[in-house]
Amino acid sequence: MIKEDEYAKRRTALVKKLQKHSVTVFFSAKPKQRSNDTEYPYRQNSNFYYMCGFKEDNAALVIVKGEKKSKTYLFVQKKDELLELWTGKRLGKKEAQKVFDIDVICTTDTFDKKITELLQSKLHIYFDFSMQDERLDKLKKLTSHLGSHENIAQKVGAQRLCKSNGEIKLIKKALSITKEAHHLAMKKAKALHTEGELQAEIEYVFKKRGAYNDAYTSIVACGNNANTLHYIKNDEYLKNGELILIDAGCEYDYYASDITRTIPVSGKFTSAQKELYSMILSVEKEIIGMVKAGVMRSDLQKKSEELLCEGLVTLGVLKGDVAKLIKHKKHKKYYPHGIGHWMGIDVHDEAPYKDKKGKEIPLMSGMVMTVEPGIYIGESDMSVPKRFRGIGIRIEDDILVTKDSCENLSQDIFKEIKDIESL
Repeated sequence: MIKEDEYAKRRTALVKKLQKHSVTVFFSAKPKQRSNDTEYPYRQNSNFYYMCGFKEDNAALVIVKGEKKSKTYLFVQKKDELLELWTGKRLGKKEAQKVFDIDVICTTDTFDKKITELLQSKLHIYFDFSMQDERLDKLKKLTSHLGSHENIAQKVGAQRLCKSNGEIKLIKKALSITKEAHHLAMKKAKALHTEGELQAEIEYVFKKRGAYNDAYTSIVACGNNANTLHYIKNDEYLKNGELILIDAGCEYDYYASDITRTIPVSGKFTSAQKELYSMILSVEKEIIGMVKAGVMRSDLQKKSEELLCEGLVTLGVLKGDVAKLIKHKKHKKYYPHGIGHWMGIDVHDEAPYKDKKGKEIPLMSGMVMTVEPGIYIGESDMSVPKRFRGIGIRIEDDILVTKDSCENLSQDIFKEIKDIESL
């Protein structure tokens, strides 16, 4: 759990980047209706949560920066016995004052009046441009006369790039649960019948261990289904002799894990599967070995494409000169995605890859990123040897960048062929 003083430090760091005589507004996420009177499970807006740690809806965080001082306001829903009967207990103003290190706690019903008051004599307004919310529409009208409107999401995203020790602990906790789930999947796949059954076993572990949310919708793709990158139907039969690509990770106290393993239904890889898998695994290891502060993510991408293309030529999937194949992007047919992405509160963390000038941001100590090379060969691709058709393989780990090297946070999740087969 992130301690309250860390949220206070985040707000202090943000205030330093704000203009004087400004007001910054963060809104909580809105509940999302599923159908009629049912809603999807509530999940707080990531930037709002990052700045204050408050998990309830119908809330707002306001930071007012004057000439020399700043003041923070948190608006929470007031206690309401009838509402709580239907939707659960609310913290309320009195309890929020005990929990949060915030200057002023107000109730949400006073927001309109208070924000009008706080905006007096101010010159600048910051808010999240991406939110689709009637509260934001009202705020835009209310602040149309101000000198500047800036997107606060960009500044918060920059702060989210490097993780604190507290954040890394939560990611490690999420990964310890995800490890247990993937190892169970390796043990049970042979005895199960459908992708959905395997998904259920994985997500049972998540919830049993206290990770009540998936970081994303699990992908459990058997055989040729693995060649659909975002396959989430998970409703077909597991077939002996095929591989299963499992891309599944839990979220623990708002922090994500993101792991892909590719395993054989029968418990044993075929010779063709071994050849392709071993090539991809060797590429993943080499790319992870390159990760350290100062390295460019684009260099990791370029190297991964070179290595995978070389491997495909060696295996006879591609034919020709590697440099020419890459120049004409022939390898993209089989490796269409990036080598990885930032990870944190969101599985694809809302943090920038380029600075304000459009220049790529180099890796920095404290960043967490995925490394996930993959090769996808459709069953109808007659240009490749028959034994490789219908195989899709991705191997993905979560990597912490350090000053001189990196730490593979998911290194204990089996990915060697002998270890997977041993389960």
